[in-house]
Amino acid sequence: MKTDASIQFREARKEYVQGRRRVTALDGVSFSIDPGEFVAVIGPSGSGKSTLLHLAAVLDVPTSGSVTIEGRETAALNEEERTRLRRTRIGLVFQFFNLIPTLTVLENTSLPGVLSGGRLGDSRPAAERLLERVGLRERLSHLPEELSGGEMQRVAIARALINDPALLLADEPTGNLDSANGREILALLAAERGTRTVVVVTHDPAVVAVADRAIRLRDGRLDTEPS
Repeated sequence: MKTDASIQFREARKEYVQGRRRVTALDGVSFSIDPGEFVAVIGPSGSGKSTLLHLAAVLDVPTSGSVTIEGRETAALNEEERTRLRRTRIGLVFQFFNLIPTLTVLENTSLPGVLSGGRLGDSRPAAERLLERVGLRERLSHLPEELSGGEMQRVAIARALINDPALLLADEPTGNLDSANGREILALLAAERGTRTVVVVTHDPAVVAVADRAIRLRDGRLDTEPS
């Protein structure tokens, strides 16, 4: 049974090597996110927001310190265990949708279930329910190029939810949309509050307004100064 995910960053530091330089993207960050919270991560460009999200998504591990998801320290997991954690417990929504252009709306939504070892037909009922929930029941056989930006992002949200993740992570999900579509996407994400833990990296003040709280970053560190 799915339970809401907790997240702990403890003195998490992430460094990258660029040529002869070592760049610190995240510099000893510590915070916790409780199960079922809706949290916005904000800060100027280059502040470390995307790096933080990649660590929370187990797409990367910290250079030092620790990131713990559901009580499991990510750096202690092997690659197979990290992949399984991502596929079964984490849903990801991206700014630019990342839909596969040759797959239909239904196939794109069902894909994570297939990657987790199931068959396309096994995921179809859940995919249809999710697409109806996001208002795309009549678009199942359409390709991404036949959709608007808002519709593509709704497909991306349905896809992120197909494996019923405990943790839903979104990277600038309204950043590529007009204000009306952005409000619709925000409403869909906010509806998951309490059902699962939701973390949204954003520049959008509307996201911050509806979040339970905001984590502010500046220069790779937590920014505690009043905004």
